[in-house]
Amino acid sequence: MSNDNRVALVTGANKGIGFEIARRLGQAGVCVIIGARNEQLGHAAVDQLTAQGLNAQSVRLDLNDVKSIEQAAARIDSEHGRLDILVNNAGIFDFADATPSKASLEAVRRTMETNFIGTLAVTQAMLALLRKAPAARIVNLSSSLGSLTLNGDPSSTYYSQQFIGYNASKAALNMLTIQLREELRGTGIAVNSVSPGFVKTDLTGYGTMTPEEGARLPVQYALLGEDAVSGKFVEPDGETPW
Repeated sequence: MSNDNRVALVTGANKGIGFEIARRLGQAGVCVIIGARNEQLGHAAVDQLTAQGLNAQSVRLDLNDVKSIEQAAARIDSEHGRLDILVNNAGIFDFADATPSKASLEAVRRTMETNFIGTLAVTQAMLALLRKAPAARIVNLSSSLGSLTLNGDPSSTYYSQQFIGYNASKAALNMLTIQLREELRGTGIAVNSVSPGFVKTDLTGYGTMTPEEGARLPVQYALLGEDAVSGKFVEPDGETPW
C-alpha cells in the first residue's frame, strides 16, 4: 500500500514532537489524524498542516477519558474504515516526580495513568482498526529512562535521572510493546518502542534536540516496509537495552 492511501493517528499531536511527527507523515503522503485533548488546539494544528498542502484532520482524544477514546475510534472507523499507523506519542512529565523516597504519590499516579494506562486504552480501542489494515504499524514513544538496564548502570548518562513515576511509566510502555509483539505475531502488525532522543519540548523545557530532529526516528518506524522489525526498543544511536 502506498503512503497516499495510509491513515495515521498521532496522539498528543497538536504541538511538540507529536506535531512534527504528524507533519513528516503528512509530507510522506499519509492522511494524518491529530489526536488532541483540546479540540481548538487540534483544529489549529490541522490548519497549520493543511496550509502546507498536507492531508490532515483532528479528533478529540484524551488519554484519561475512555469515552473520548471510544468516540475517536468510532469516528476513524466511520470515515476511514481502518487505521494503518498508530503513534502513541501523548504523555506527561510531572515535576513533583522524584526518587522513590521523595516522589509525590499523586504525581506518580497521574503519570502512570496517562503514560501507560491511557496509552493502553488507546491501543486497545484502535486494534480492531489496525487489524483491518494490510500492514499496520504501532510506534510507542518511549524513553531511554524506561530502560531497566540503564537505570541500574552508574556509568550511564541517564543514571542520575531518577524519576520513579516517569521512568516506570516508560518501562511499562516497553512491556506493552513486548507483549503486543507476541500477541500480534503473524498479523502483519509491527510494534516498536522508539526513544526520540533528548528533545526540548513543553514536557520538560530543556533538551539537546529540536522537535523536528526528535520526529525523525518515530516517523522512520511508522513507515517501515514489508520487512518491518517488531518488538524493538530503539533510540537515535541504535538499539536500547531493555
